[in-house]
Amino acid sequence: MTAPLAVESIELADEGVSILWSDGHASFYASKYLRINCGCAQCVEEWTNRRLLDPATVDANIRAEDYLPIGKYALQFLWSDTHYTGIYPFEILRKLCQCGECAA
Repeated sequence: MTAPLAVESIELADEGVSILWSDGHASFYASKYLRINCGCAQCVEEWTNRRLLDPATVDANIRAEDYLPIGKYALQFLWSDTHYTGIYPFEILRKLCQCGECAA
């Protein structure tokens, strides 16, 4: 049995979000990439999974202004474009990691 994913620390910067995972892995997510990958019902059609959010409408300078932990399984980011309904489960965040190790 594998241990559940957990977050050790989170840092927000203008360029993006850095997460240090409990297993020692470090992930960095560019703000726009993370915002475009929001899976909430405003951004993704619930029945078909069709993307509703047009990436071209997301400001290049978007940033995560704050975050809220959701239980022990997810994060909710408060974006500078006032979008705040998306919940990012840890498993999804880890799959979104674009580091060399994860991309391989």
